[in-house]
Amino acid sequence: MTWLDVIGWIGSALLVWSLLQSRLLRLRALNLVGCLVLIGFNAALGVWPMVGLNVVLAVINVWYLVRMVATRHDEKAYRVVEVRDEEIVRYLLELHREDIARFNPRFRWDGGDADRASFLVVNGDEIVGVVLFRGDEDGVARVELDYVTQRYRDFTPGEFVYRRSHYFTDRGCRRVITPPGMLAPYYGRLGFRREGESYVLDLADSSPAGN
Repeated sequence: MTWLDVIGWIGSALLVWSLLQSRLLRLRALNLVGCLVLIGFNAALGVWPMVGLNVVLAVINVWYLVRMVATRHDEKAYRVVEVRDEEIVRYLLELHREDIARFNPRFRWDGGDADRASFLVVNGDEIVGVVLFRGDEDGVARVELDYVTQRYRDFTPGEFVYRRSHYFTDRGCRRVITPPGMLAPYYGRLGFRREGESYVLDLADSSPAGN
């Protein structure tokens, strides 16, 4: 086996591996790298139809990657929908139960009540995130769950809930506290400060969650 054969196998393996990814951003990035490797491989062999095919695929991947990165913080791409139907929330929590437990190991669901608010973050007609919080009498919104589906794990759609303080202030809350022990938190980029195992956001003087 020559070094050129090795390059060809590596490019093919990257394409196959990319198709096994559940995360959209990672899928496109790996697929792009595989296409670039195969462009060089097929060009060295003079197989121009395959060069052309991989060039087209590479361009498509670049277009999707640019679009994903450009809209990851765009409110036009994501919408927050408040949900009052407990059955929908229960279904989503059961559907993603094992994955939720990986990133929110302390989360427990005991049904909806008057103090709990449930929000879905959607991209088009696809649900990409779930945020649940409970308002306390002392004006604290305690986030019970901030979950992102696997396909959008490289993004932070939950941020669109925290950008709009009225979701909290309409319920008399002036402070947001995230669940303790959450894995891979992103709150530091949204103006939260770390307190122990949780993150805290004071709404009165926090611009990232302002109206």
